[in-house]
Amino acid sequence: MQHEGESVELKPDIRRLAIAVRGVVQGVGFRPFVFNAARSRNLSGWVRNESDTVRIEVEGERAALDGFLAVLREAHPPAARIDSIDVSQTDCLETPDEGFQIRLSAGGSSSEPMIPGPTIPADLATCDQCLDEIRDPAQRRFGHAFANCTNCGPRWSIIEGLPYDRPRTSMARFQMCPDCQAEYRDPADRRFHAQPIACPRCGPTLRLLDRHGNRVADDNEALDAAAEAVLAGRIVAIKGLGGYQLVCDATNDQAVSLLRERKQRPAKPLAVMLSTLDETRLHCRLSDEEARTMSSPAAPILLLRRRSDGEPASRIAEVVAPGNPYLGAMLPYTPLHHLLMAKINRPIVCTSGNLSEEPMATRTDDALARLGHVADIFLAHNRPIVRPVDDSVARVGPDGLQVLRRARGYAPLAIGLGVEKGTRFNLPERPGGCFAQIKPGPFFGPGGPTILAVGGHLKNTVAIGLGDQAVLSQHVGDLDNVPSVELFERTIGDLVDFFRVTPDVVACDLHPDYASTRHGERLAAGWDVPLVRVQHHHAHAAACIAEHRLEGPVLGLAWDGTGYGSDGTVWGGEALLCERAEFVRVAHLRTFALPGADRAVRQPRRSALGVLYEILGDGAIVRAGEWFSESELNVLAALLARSIHAPRTSSMGRLFDAVAAICSLGDVISFEGQAAMALEFAADWRVRDAYPLPLGETVPAVADWEPLVRAVLADRAAGRPVEQIAARFHNSLAQMALAIAQRAGCPRIVLSGGCFQNALLTDRVRPRRLEAGFAVYTHKKVPPGDGAIALGQVLVARRRTM
Repeated sequence: MQHEGESVELKPDIRRLAIAVRGVVQGVGFRPFVFNAARSRNLSGWVRNESDTVRIEVEGERAALDGFLAVLREAHPPAARIDSIDVSQTDCLETPDEGFQIRLSAGGSSSEPMIPGPTIPADLATCDQCLDEIRDPAQRRFGHAFANCTNCGPRWSIIEGLPYDRPRTSMARFQMCPDCQAEYRDPADRRFHAQPIACPRCGPTLRLLDRHGNRVADDNEALDAAAEAVLAGRIVAIKGLGGYQLVCDATNDQAVSLLRERKQRPAKPLAVMLSTLDETRLHCRLSDEEARTMSSPAAPILLLRRRSDGEPASRIAEVVAPGNPYLGAMLPYTPLHHLLMAKINRPIVCTSGNLSEEPMATRTDDALARLGHVADIFLAHNRPIVRPVDDSVARVGPDGLQVLRRARGYAPLAIGLGVEKGTRFNLPERPGGCFAQIKPGPFFGPGGPTILAVGGHLKNTVAIGLGDQAVLSQHVGDLDNVPSVELFERTIGDLVDFFRVTPDVVACDLHPDYASTRHGERLAAGWDVPLVRVQHHHAHAAACIAEHRLEGPVLGLAWDGTGYGSDGTVWGGEALLCERAEFVRVAHLRTFALPGADRAVRQPRRSALGVLYEILGDGAIVRAGEWFSESELNVLAALLARSIHAPRTSSMGRLFDAVAAICSLGDVISFEGQAAMALEFAADWRVRDAYPLPLGETVPAVADWEPLVRAVLADRAAGRPVEQIAARFHNSLAQMALAIAQRAGCPRIVLSGGCFQNALLTDRVRPRRLEAGFAVYTHKKVPPGDGAIALGQVLVARRRTM
């Protein structure tokens, strides 16, 4: 009984919480962050990594726990991404924990799949603190090319398995010295549990090799010699974070031209590495958002507008990006790059270590074999690269950041699908093989089927759908050669083995002859699982739908170079009304013949001839005399007249090529899209009028480009400037897009396909629709081009099988 005047001792409200955190929470300093957040609030318990989760149990007073949860949600490490936090109350321990501890990771069974929460971190650019250390002679990591901490350094390029711990990385072979071990174990140190931790005493080392593999120099002497070689106009192959890179002096026309010749890349723009943002501003216009993106942990190559208001002190050679108003610029993103740039003190070309269209080399023996005739000298190191990870490419537009090539810094971060859940159902096979018959059977698990999507043929990526998320691989490339196909197959095996899954469904493109389709067929047969064939442009639209987690009917404008249609013809200028796994083709461009089929991709003159033949008949042969010899014209005329090896297409990309050739902007090109880029860059943005491009009344509606092409021919004959013609062409497409949207009557519209990498086209299409009351969505996390196909395949296959 309480007596008057006696004080009341209130018992503290002690609770214990069990917490599961999913997202990008391994390899980003999350456990040390949790450790310090708990210790600072006098909480006891533990934290550990599991295959798909960071698991926490924490005990203490309620107010302290509330503060801990708030910090967990709002003040986590900058490179972390929290997708979900599951909190439940559990019984307090009879014998409380001794403080708070980081427990050893729970790896799980080697056969246990990692579902539902992929947590793989991307590689991270060097942080300011590590950069200060390698520049400070008083620091023990002064000049160390492999410095890193929990906030930066290699991740995806060195991980061999999850949970993310040093024994499951390629750093396992480097035994930590006592000093590194002390940092690794010290909760107050930013290298507390930094798995790639290293220093000059115990970490990887540099070596310089000649093109025959003979050792020339080591460590600092190797770095000095590599810098001297660049300044002397030589080409140096550097083993970077995710593979070999070829570098040369970007201010030396002769060196850049020699690199182009040896690399067999005559015209495609090359990326430039600049030391600082201030140096970048000497050469390019740089907004605040662009500056933040360049200096972010992802540190992509960013497409920036070149300055035209004076000649900078250190001129970048015109042959770096000939005829291009943009420069692909990046900052150094590893200690090795920073140290090299400090010694060179001028911009360098920094491009993938490969021959044109081949995968980049990751092993030194492979680099010497494939690049021995390209590079004069090789700067190598002995940290193995587990998988090739190229540089990402991005730009900042009206809708913010848009990734154009998804690799270092972004891959393999998971993308939420946000799809509606329903009952599994079956649909009959559609004409042209658009959908696969799904075998009747039991429901998949609560997370849905595990889906492997093998992507398309060009700019390939592959993806695995795990639960309600999709994990996209890094950029693989075009599957036009044996090394690229082998890399594609290894990438699939890598993802499947990494997540320890056997897919329930395989998704592929509808095109029967793609290397990706054929491999998908083999895998589906080997696993005895359904194969879902997804039409190319449907996958484009679905990828953008997945990015924005859209539900219900969505109108997709999918404009690109080529894709196999469900009617067996070549599509490319499509408007598809999409809902769940279905689509209806509501509009497309009028078709025309492509003499020589795929050869038209590198010869816009063939697209131009096909367009002109459609409207002028034999008169087109005379007009095409400026592009072809007489013998070539005779062959092409026969192909067109007999409809042999001249498939019909509704391709928007080929229409771009045709108009570019008519405008003398490229009748033969060295890379796909080169002529279309020239047409974009030629356009005068101030011009607002357009050519006629009527939309027919049929179903699907056909956009007739003939009046447009006749008007272009008339303007060319009248001597009208190409700048005006190019702008009117883009404006016409924007008006056509608005007409299609109004005809379809769907309020939500997605823009996808390689043509929407065109900044002018996107700029013209988007505001017209917004003004008309439509919601317009563009790609952000994945490219508009074929790098998005695998994501769209995952979404369609999931909706087909749920």
